[in-house]
Amino acid sequence: MSTSPPSFDGGLGLPVRLIDSHSHLQSDRFKQDADLVIGAARLAGVERILVPGWNVESSRRALALCERFGWLDAAVGVHPHDAASADEAAWTEIVALAANPRVVAVGETGLDFDRVFSPIEVQLANLRRNLALALATGKPAILHCRSSAGRRDAQDALLAELDMAGVGAPAWAAAFGSRPPAVVHSFSGPVDFGREAIARGLAISFSGLVYRAGEEAAAEVAALVPENRLLVETDSPYLSPPGAPRRRNEPEWVRITAAWLADQRATSPAACGEALIRSYEGTFGPERATAG
Repeated sequence: MSTSPPSFDGGLGLPVRLIDSHSHLQSDRFKQDADLVIGAARLAGVERILVPGWNVESSRRALALCERFGWLDAAVGVHPHDAASADEAAWTEIVALAANPRVVAVGETGLDFDRVFSPIEVQLANLRRNLALALATGKPAILHCRSSAGRRDAQDALLAELDMAGVGAPAWAAAFGSRPPAVVHSFSGPVDFGREAIARGLAISFSGLVYRAGEEAAAEVAALVPENRLLVETDSPYLSPPGAPRRRNEPEWVRITAAWLADQRATSPAACGEALIRSYEGTFGPERATAG
């Protein structure tokens, strides 16, 4: 496998405009040099970055970072790994944080039946609270979904929970209009799961996970997603794609997965980048005045 990043420029040696719809820049792994990492992403053509929380403290830090950099956006919520440790006080604060105008989404939430750091029933209850908050605020939910290798139980459970929550029903349509009510982040699963998510109006985001063995279905799903619901991400500091440093993924390397995405959709890098920006803005809203 090549160790050099694929070309992703406009044919003139200039960066193509890009977004990173999921990057944990508030992680401790960026504690020493977050400003430099953010600057490197900007120089590489990344114009918008969504910074999702996974619990109260990370949600606070995401919001603080986005207050400093106006072209970053925050999401607040409780990840399935943290579901068992989120008490009522935590939820009260998540709800309060979600009201901040710099917060454009709820999450990261979802289901993880692979590592099961929180009991499944607790994960399900946590997901329901996050979905209810997404509906109440009109801010899309960011959905993590993982099953053990060769299984699809988390994907099937997630679809059932979306249906039970009424995603696509009149209340959600009134809250979101033509915008996606949720984003399947770092897509993983079979092709029919992707089709079902698309049928429910969800956006789908692709990360460096698409390069891993067992994730071959992502290529077919990438070609199926409507252009206005297509997103790309790094999931920094995780899931480094080939050609990016394995020690720590960073937003600038979103260009590698974006190049893969352009190939799957038989389009040019420049056209793919412009479509990704439009989809990001259609999902999370336009950029605000920059603060830094």
